[in-house]
Amino acid sequence: MAAKVAVPKEIKPGERRVALHPNVADRLTKLGVSVLLQTAAGDAAQIPDNDYGESVNVVDEAAELYKQADIVLKVQAPTIEEIERMHEGTVVIGYMSPHLEVRRIAKMRDHKLTAFARELIPRISRAQSMDALSSQASVAGYKAAIMGADFSNRFFPMLTTAAGTIRPAQVLVIGAGVAGLQAIATARRLGAVVEAYDVRAATKEQVQSLGAKFLETKVAAEAEGGYARELNEQEKAQQQEMLAQHIAKADVVITTAAIPGRPSPKIIPTSMVDGMKAGAVIIDLAAEGGGNCELSKPGETVSHRNAVIHAPLNVPSQVPYHASEMYARNLLSFLQPMITDGEWKPDWDDEVAAMSVLTHEGAIKHEPTRKLVEGEQK
Repeated sequence: MAAKVAVPKEIKPGERRVALHPNVADRLTKLGVSVLLQTAAGDAAQIPDNDYGESVNVVDEAAELYKQADIVLKVQAPTIEEIERMHEGTVVIGYMSPHLEVRRIAKMRDHKLTAFARELIPRISRAQSMDALSSQASVAGYKAAIMGADFSNRFFPMLTTAAGTIRPAQVLVIGAGVAGLQAIATARRLGAVVEAYDVRAATKEQVQSLGAKFLETKVAAEAEGGYARELNEQEKAQQQEMLAQHIAKADVVITTAAIPGRPSPKIIPTSMVDGMKAGAVIIDLAAEGGGNCELSKPGETVSHRNAVIHAPLNVPSQVPYHASEMYARNLLSFLQPMITDGEWKPDWDDEVAAMSVLTHEGAIKHEPTRKLVEGEQK
């Protein structure tokens, strides 16, 4: 019997994305599944129900949608109320924030849901098309450069006018992961002179290929999975001494340094902000984890002396149409190997499925999360 894949309307305040895009809907139905969409699920992304075509069945009420669902596709983690509406054995896929909200994770366990966390997709070549963290970070990096240009009191490009020549803005990007690289590329397209820094020396070539100058120290902090490890105190001091000089010259600083499941490292102390030029701007993309700047207030814009610190939350949701399309493609790539002739048949020996599953058959399968929820002894 064909599985029913359901896409509800996101209910978290400020969330404008949807887990299904019209450009992906037909490809999803070709897997043999039946697709259900809650009425107005895409409205916040300005995607009306009619855009999905006849292959998608629109359901008015969330309760009825969850009642029929075998597989639920979401952006944000389900609420307690949403979990209670799902029947035992329902598969739910989305961002699960496995290091937060232990009550919700326990509820999914007790309700015997099979929950897959987008954050736990392994960073291997085969899973690149499934990696929602990367796709959404790319959106955030693009938007960060646009926000920097918007908040800045200067032009990004060099302009030659009848009133004389305007020098280009100086932009510093801290962190050269997916978000940082997209911020670099976008700032360069806008005409800014860009410098970038990352504790992972391996990113130097990528930064330079985008036309930016790579700032070097003797600190190397590569870690497993392509992330950066936390620096020791000596390394932090060495890093800050170098960064202070460049932050003082920058018109816009974009920070992207985040460690999954842990607070964002404080890279820019108040003393560095004190030394910034008048009208300088910090765009702190690490606000979800508390921010890279000591003065950042997640979700707010604050001023300190002559500088502005903007710490936005859920930045991909500010570009909801294309962010939804990219996210839906990630979900489709993830689902394809698990659907056979329209039926849900995952291969639990596959490392992608095994490493990304959070709860299954009444147990928390991700060990760090299990310890967080249940303690050392089960």
